[in-house]
Amino acid sequence: MTMPSEQQPAAMVVPKFFVKQRITVMVNRYEIRAANPDGTEGPLMALAEQKRMKLKEEVIFFADESKTRRVFSFKARQRLDVHAEHDVFDEGGRPLGWFSKAFGASLLRSTWNLSAPGIEAVGQERRLFIAILRRIWDFIPYIGNVWVPFVFHFDFVDKATGQAVLISERQKAIRDRYEVTVPDPRLDFRVAACMAVALDALQSR
Repeated sequence: MTMPSEQQPAAMVVPKFFVKQRITVMVNRYEIRAANPDGTEGPLMALAEQKRMKLKEEVIFFADESKTRRVFSFKARQRLDVHAEHDVFDEGGRPLGWFSKAFGASLLRSTWNLSAPGIEAVGQERRLFIAILRRIWDFIPYIGNVWVPFVFHFDFVDKATGQAVLISERQKAIRDRYEVTVPDPRLDFRVAACMAVALDALQSR
């Protein structure tokens, strides 16, 4: 993709990575792993933790399993709210971008807005049929309580150009696992990773 001269690549560009969920009693954990040249999972890039029962949603990304270094994060501006906007911060607490769920549009098909320097993007579930099927399943008594691993994907495009910005594809696995592609080098890896984790952690909100 050709970019105008004033639109420079982000400080941290990672074209492809994986997100894997790990469930514990009080905390949801997510591993962010690099993609090897052959497409397999590579080394750990960050470990994210989502603490439950917080009035303001916050997910912190650490450098490794020791959790001694906080490298980036995202936090809701408002208390738990389907309309809440979430800001992404770097290691020093400086803002990198923000995202929010478009509640009205999401009633039928989950829709998110994503903003970062030089980028205003919108993301939706790729397949309308799967989006509708998931909603029907959730509202049918008894059947909705049966866990079904619907495989759904999100595509984010630049609102101005329609070009792909971020793609999250859910893999068939017992635990949630996603392959994330970032075609637009303007999108900082830290913003992309936060958005990718939010698509799982906040999807039911």
